[in-house]
Amino acid sequence: MPLIQVNLASGRSPEQLHALQLELHEAVKRALPDAADPSIRVLLYEIPAEHWLAGGITLAEKERAKKPAP
Repeated sequence: MPLIQVNLASGRSPEQLHALQLELHEAVKRALPDAADPSIRVLLYEIPAEHWLAGGITLAEKERAKKPAP
């Protein structure tokens, strides 16, 4: 049973998330043609921007820094 787990920053639409799931499912089918559709699992884990740190700054801080001051 193929299982794909993806961690990504939250903020995408349900449609985008579903499209990602379908693309990953299809990629498994291409790479593992013997995998039956019902056996392919795709799990998406959305991480809040405040909980994702890269280079010493959270994604939330990075986004706030990009916005112009009022």
